[in-house]
Amino acid sequence: MNNKMGGDLKKIQVVGKYLVEIWRALGMDMTKVEFLSASEEINKNPGEYWTLVMDVARKNNLKRIVRCSQIMGRNDTDDLSAAQIFYPCMQAADIFYLKADICQLGLDQRKVNMLAREYADQCKPKRRKPVILSHPMLPGLLQGQEKMSKSDPNSAIFMEDTEQEVKTKIKKAFCPPGEEEGNPCLAYLRHIVMPWSGSFVVERKEDNGGDREYTDYETLAADYTSGALHPADLKPSLAKAINSILQPVRDHFENDPEAKALLKQVKSYKTTR
Repeated sequence: MNNKMGGDLKKIQVVGKYLVEIWRALGMDMTKVEFLSASEEINKNPGEYWTLVMDVARKNNLKRIVRCSQIMGRNDTDDLSAAQIFYPCMQAADIFYLKADICQLGLDQRKVNMLAREYADQCKPKRRKPVILSHPMLPGLLQGQEKMSKSDPNSAIFMEDTEQEVKTKIKKAFCPPGEEEGNPCLAYLRHIVMPWSGSFVVERKEDNGGDREYTDYETLAADYTSGALHPADLKPSLAKAINSILQPVRDHFENDPEAKALLKQVKSYKTTR
């Protein structure tokens, strides 16, 4: 409905399988998680699902629904198709159709999650409100990019990027000395590297202060904004830390024949906005 992968459902399902392989490579316990395909779940009980979607649509005006277009990577000023206007109604309905207790999504999905909570109050009798856990969005690596983009390979680190690609992207990344706000390198450290590893080691020559290990982001940010930590020292160490996280993924897609074929198939697709 949002024209991802050209709106080709088969391609979207292949990409879904590819994401599962990434999570598997990173150590997800597959015995404790179940993956659902939206199209398959809808077809199990279409009467219940579409009645719910229609009720969400009926209880909200067009202006309120268009405000949710951010969930699709759009703006409310964009020329939206009828399908894209219908999309937020479906995503809100998904929550109640699946009887989800918790919605753990990015901040860009917050508006539709709030739509779902509003809908719960509009129902008679009221429905149970979902708990919303919104995680921050990583900015793009280049200056002025509020969020990374799948269609711009230079704006983000991809899970299958080679070691050299990561080094090159981080080297070119926007990282103004002494500035924390809007700094994508610090964002990667705060939201990815330090929570994953528990610490971050900056490797420096002895005459430049020697190596420094940070165990909390606040201390690192304070050193960076004071000038005690320079981008020239931070960037190579950041690239090394990211590569350490990604290596199991690379190994999986290189050594597992099915995963390797899946990656080749996904790479042949053209990403659409």
